[in-house]
This record gives sequence, structure tokens and C-alpha cells, in this order.
Amino acid sequence: MSVRGPGARLGLPGPEIPDPGRGMRFATLGSGSRGNALLIEGGATRLLVDCGFGIGEIERRLGLLGVGAAHLRGILVTHEHGDHLRGVAALARRHGIPVWATTGTWGHAVDPAVPGLHLISGQGPGFRIGDIRVEPFPIPHDAREPCHYVLEYDGRRLGLLTDSGHVTRHIRDRLRECDALMLECNHDADMLRRGPYPPFLRARVGGNFGHLANHQAAELVDQLPHHRLTRLLLAHLSEKNNHPDLARQAMLDVAASLAERLTLAEQDRPSPWLPV
Repeated sequence: MSVRGPGARLGLPGPEIPDPGRGMRFATLGSGSRGNALLIEGGATRLLVDCGFGIGEIERRLGLLGVGAAHLRGILVTHEHGDHLRGVAALARRHGIPVWATTGTWGHAVDPAVPGLHLISGQGPGFRIGDIRVEPFPIPHDAREPCHYVLEYDGRRLGLLTDSGHVTRHIRDRLRECDALMLECNHDADMLRRGPYPPFLRARVGGNFGHLANHQAAELVDQLPHHRLTRLLLAHLSEKNNHPDLARQAMLDVAASLAERLTLAEQDRPSPWLPV
């Protein structure tokens, strides 16, 4: 018997059951100032990191990847800004999905009522959700207790870093052993300086608790063993202060061999599934 979920109502294929023999893979459902969400699959477990879209839109985007929201085992939250948190509680309530977030993040959630809440520390120990091990780590951003994650399944590790004003030694250490990476390339420093933002917003975005510039992301990749990366996903590109060609070139200046492993996240549509 086929399982029918939100995708069926939208005229999309029915949701696909995870295949443990497929290994670990991930896909962005959209990335940028108008909403962020990342889908991760390892074994029989699917997780969502953030949900900055309304419930109808996130279900539609999940359906484009053949995933029903009812098959999600959990939602991991990075911080409380609306482009990451907006749809978390509504999605969790509709489908009975537990949520993991830091105490500082959830203490500032506008809509905190969810069916299963797990409060964590960004500096706390790792934990397991189904088949996936989750390791949180703190990031410097203008939020109450922001964190990001390294996720591991079957010895393969996916590192995530967006919404970070700069790269700390601790962040480099946590990402050093990753096999794939989602990395913020929010802005080009020159475009931000000449762009339409007022001075206070330019200072926020480009400051130590704002967002990573292309050159900062490239410096991090250069300091990591990037030869081992199966996939590098560039995320959270500004629509006003960056251009995909500039972000891509910053990485190719580190190593031309990254070209075949490079994917740029888009705001308005999901990426393909990417292997770890």
C-alpha cells in the first residue's frame, strides 16, 4: 500500500521511505534571508535543520524531494531568527515532530508550543536521533544562544556552518574531520560596502556577529582538508550583496578541484540530494 501525504494533495509523487543502504545524503530546501531549511537522511532517519518557511511551502518543497513531513524524526534549530525558526512549531505540531534547540534559542521563540521539546547546550555533549549522531557547537552570531551541528551516520560526517560572523578555532576543529560541508557565503565584502543597505545594517552583516563573507568562507576551506570533501554546498547567499559567480570563484581560488564538488544553494527551490 502506498503512503499518501502532503505531496499527494499537491500533485507530487508520494513520499519515499528512507533506504538504509543508500548511505548519508542531504539537500537544502531553500537558503537565504527569506527562509532556510536543510534536509538530512542517514539510514532510516530523516532530520530537518531549521524551518524558515510557512507550513504549506515547506511541505511542498519536501514533496519535491519525495519526502513526507510525517517521516521526519526531528527538527534541529540553529537560532531564533525568523528566517530559520518561522515554521518550526507549526510543522512540529501538525506532524508530531520533536524539536531540539538551545535553551537561549527556545526562550525567545515566538511560538514555543511543540509536542516534544529537547533543550540542549551548544557546548554540550553529542546525542543521537534515530540512526544519526548529532554534535552541536556554538557559533558567533547576534542571537541568544546560536549553534550549528555536525551530523554523523555510518562513519560519514556532514558539517554545517551558516549565520556566523567569523570563524573561531573551535569551529575549525569541529569541521576538520567532515566528509561534506554546508558553508555560508553570505556576502562579497565590496558589494556589501557599496550596496543598498544603510550603515547600521552593513555593520551588522559584516561584523563579528553577523554573516560570513566569501573570503572568510574561502579561508576556512583553505584551512580544512578540503581534498576529502565529497560535496561543498555554499549557502545563505545574499540576493543584494553577493553573486553566485563571486561565491563560486572564491572557492575555486582555494582549489580548482572543488569545481566538481561544488553546489550553490538557491532561495526559491530545493537542491538535488547530495551524497556525503
